[in-house]
Amino acid sequence: MLLTTEDLLSLSHLAIDAAQKAGSLISEYSTKDVTVNNKEAADSLASQVVTEVDVKAQNAILKILSPSIAKYDLALLTEESTDDKNRFQKDYFWCIDPMDGTLAFTEKTPGFAVSIALVSKSGEPVIGVVFDPTTQQLYHAIKNQGAFKNHRKWQPDLELNGKETFTLHIDRTFLKYEHFDEFISAFKKNLQELKINELQLQKQAGAVLNAIWSLDQAPGCYFKLPKPTPGGGSIWDFAATACIFNEIGAPASSFDGTALDLNRSDSSFMNHRGVLYAGNAEIADTIRSVLKKKL
Repeated sequence: MLLTTEDLLSLSHLAIDAAQKAGSLISEYSTKDVTVNNKEAADSLASQVVTEVDVKAQNAILKILSPSIAKYDLALLTEESTDDKNRFQKDYFWCIDPMDGTLAFTEKTPGFAVSIALVSKSGEPVIGVVFDPTTQQLYHAIKNQGAFKNHRKWQPDLELNGKETFTLHIDRTFLKYEHFDEFISAFKKNLQELKINELQLQKQAGAVLNAIWSLDQAPGCYFKLPKPTPGGGSIWDFAATACIFNEIGAPASSFDGTALDLNRSDSSFMNHRGVLYAGNAEIADTIRSVLKKKL
C-alpha cells in the first residue's frame, strides 16, 4: 500500500516516540557498567561491539512500532535481528539502529544515537528520526515536508563563506588508510583555496552522529570509501540521516555521487559504493577529487 502524507506524519510521530523512549533507556545505562559482547559483523571493532542495552533499546522501539507493521503492511530491518528479506516484498520497511555508536557508548563518550527510518522498496528514505541521548537533541525529516530539530523547522547554515574551521568526521578505521597523510595534506590545500585555514578531525562518533554533526556543526563532511570486503556501515546506519539530508538539500550519496543503495538486494552492508555526506556539493566534489587517484 502506498502511504499518504497523513500516514507519513502519523508514522513519524510513532518513530519519534520510539526513538525518545529508547534514548531514555540508553541514558539510564550510560553511566553504568554494562557487559560488552562481540557479534559476527564486518571487520571493524565498532561493527562487532554489542551490549545488552542495544537489545533492550530495540525492544523498546519495537514495542511502539510493531502495531504499525500490521496496520500499514510494513517490513522490518533492524541491526539486532536477522534480516528476513521481507523488505524486498513490502512497499516500505522500518529500518532501525537502536543504538548506533555502541563503541562510543561503552567508552562513555558522546557519539551514540538512536536512528529510525522508514524506507520504500525502491530504497528511498521517506521518514528519518535521530535522537542523541547525550544532548537530548531530536532531529527528524519527512519526505517533502522538510527537516526539523527539536520539532522546529531546521535549515542549518551550510555556506562556506566566512567560516574559519572545517570538521572532517571520520571513522577510526580511516586513520589506517594507507594514503591518509596524503589525503589530509591535499584536503587542507583545497580548504585554503576556499579560505578555510583550520581542519579539525572528529573520530569518536558512530555513523549517525557523524552525519548529523556535519550539518549541526557545519561546515563539515563524513564519508566511507567503497571497499571489496563486507562492511562500510549498514543500511540502518544511513537511512534516517539520508532522509534528513535530502530534506535539507545537502548531498547524501554513494561515494561516486549516485543515490544511496538503501535496499541493497545482496547485503545490508554499504561497502560496494561507499557513502559521502557533505554540507554542499562543492565539498563533496572536493573530497572525491582528492581521493579519486587513490581508489
